[in-house]
Amino acid sequence: MPTKIEKDSVTGTHTTGHEWDGIKELDTPLPRWWVYVFYACILWAVGYWVLYPSWPYGRDYLRGALGWSMRAEITEDMAAARAAQAGIRGRIEAASLERIVADPDLLTFAIVGGAAAFADNCAPCHGSGGAGAKGYPNLADDDWLWGGSLDAIETTIRYGIRSSHEETRISDMPRFGADELLEPDEIDAVAEYVLSFTGRATDAAAAKRGADIFAENCAACHGDKGEGTQELGAPRLNDAIWLYGGDKATIVETVTNARRGVMPTWVGRLDEATIKMLTVYEHSLGGGT
Repeated sequence: MPTKIEKDSVTGTHTTGHEWDGIKELDTPLPRWWVYVFYACILWAVGYWVLYPSWPYGRDYLRGALGWSMRAEITEDMAAARAAQAGIRGRIEAASLERIVADPDLLTFAIVGGAAAFADNCAPCHGSGGAGAKGYPNLADDDWLWGGSLDAIETTIRYGIRSSHEETRISDMPRFGADELLEPDEIDAVAEYVLSFTGRATDAAAAKRGADIFAENCAACHGDKGEGTQELGAPRLNDAIWLYGGDKATIVETVTNARRGVMPTWVGRLDEATIKMLTVYEHSLGGGT
């Protein structure tokens, strides 16, 4: 509780008038150097507010007496970088993909530039290094829905898959269950037959029944033995690479409701040189053919 202010007999410093369990609080002043630094910081802050962009107001902000802007500085740096790269980017824009890959200088620049463009535009879906995720293709393996050649990759990047572009790639798998094209027991049998491609069927009788159903409804796109058809974007079913998962429950879900993922079209959003650099970079990841 507060007590009277008095002078401490040991230190000679006045107390604050507060005491706890016989312990009195000394009114010790702050060190002078600390006070001076504090005042200097206040002056520095005021000066910063005056010279540099600071307080917002309405839809604008105080722009500062120096007129400095980080955004303007970055814009200038990017313009300078573009000017420095204009020559080689122009060469990439004018060259064919095969020419870019054959020229060491163009190839090096394209892979580095493509990696940067991939990180900015593609990695959120396809993952760092093109590792992919459930529903997003792995770009570093040998399984390509529409083909892994330079031309095939470029076409996919340019026009996307099921996008709004008139030249987009489209492959619409029927919804065999949702649209009542197949009965649930038929879908189960087809799933068992698909699992048999990789020796994972658990019901031999169902797999045998599923063979005829597969031949009538699925083989036209996926091939007689599930080898897939790149021209149609129909995936292979006889390997261990599955876009949405290869367990029976997931296969049944896919056959029942289909999968219709969308990749945006990048033509018009990325310039010609960037599209070519992305193509070369993705081809270099290891899955290109």
